[in-house]
Amino acid sequence: MPDLDAAPKLDEAEVGRIFREEYGRSVATLIRVFGDIDIAEDAVQDAFAVALREWPRAGLPPNPGGWISTTARNRAIDRLRRESRGRELLGEVGVLSSRNEDAGMPEEVGPVEDDRLRLIFTCCNPALSTEAQVALTLRLLGGLTTDEVARAFLVAEATMVQRLARAKRKIKAARIPYRVPEDRELPHRLRPVLAVVYLIYNAGLSDSTEPGLCSEAIRLARILSSLMPDEPEVAGMFALLLLTESRRSSRTRPDGSLVLLGEQDRTEWDRALIEEGQEIVRRCLRRNQPGPYQIQAAINAVHADAPTVEETDGRRSSPCSTSCSRSFPRRSWPSTAPSPSARCGALLLPWLWWMS
Repeated sequence: MPDLDAAPKLDEAEVGRIFREEYGRSVATLIRVFGDIDIAEDAVQDAFAVALREWPRAGLPPNPGGWISTTARNRAIDRLRRESRGRELLGEVGVLSSRNEDAGMPEEVGPVEDDRLRLIFTCCNPALSTEAQVALTLRLLGGLTTDEVARAFLVAEATMVQRLARAKRKIKAARIPYRVPEDRELPHRLRPVLAVVYLIYNAGLSDSTEPGLCSEAIRLARILSSLMPDEPEVAGMFALLLLTESRRSSRTRPDGSLVLLGEQDRTEWDRALIEEGQEIVRRCLRRNQPGPYQIQAAINAVHADAPTVEETDGRRSSPCSTSCSRSFPRRSWPSTAPSPSARCGALLLPWLWWMS
């Protein structure tokens, strides 16, 4: 009999933090099981409500992610059994046999890591608009609430509810597959995925009231890097975010104005993030498959290595800068394009050209 008094007690904020970390993993798994985004989202929210009641009393389960996925799956099955459409769906997916009928704690099933890859490639499918890709990634994979996503876009929550609903309907109507692209498709399909994560980071960087978006983008980049370790541009984008993040605390003055790189207090830079980013850049250099994100990460790594701006090694940074300018030439939006501010909100405006 477990000693409940000895179990660590959790408050609502801690339960919420754990759910934020596990949300994307659980939703991704349930979308694979049920083939429906709304069912997966609702089920994970139901599991959250159960956890709020049980975890503060009984303590954190040994495998929180498995507990969430299994509880959510069982809740979804219970709900679908009560609906005629749900009974048809259950018959199609054949999950009734996986139901654990014990009345106690549900069996904790481990996550399938590829499910998160399937989810992000679904969210970032080219058939969806840029703002839909960003919003779905934040909501489904990042676990942000609809209100938090709405704030990132500077729109009302009701407006974001409609946008997310339209995006989900588009996924169904266009029959966007829930799968990782084939090797021959990957170069084309990976670019918008990386751009969406970078858009999310820079939305947080551009607005001091939403710094959580920076952390969320780095978390998503870390997930991508762990799931796609052989993709050099994934590593390059991850390194770029780490090296940029290392300087974030010193890049603005108290009045909100920007501090240029040469004027920043380098003692405030986060050395742990710099070392992690530089190590990734070194691995990219050994791999010798350069791409735009890797080149930008290399430029940042050189600047982060110098104790002062005067001591920056220009022999290393100049060729990288030249390569970067060739990869990302200056360009403007075509006159026929919809207004970027109308599409993605003022926070995302400076960065939309990455998707063009």
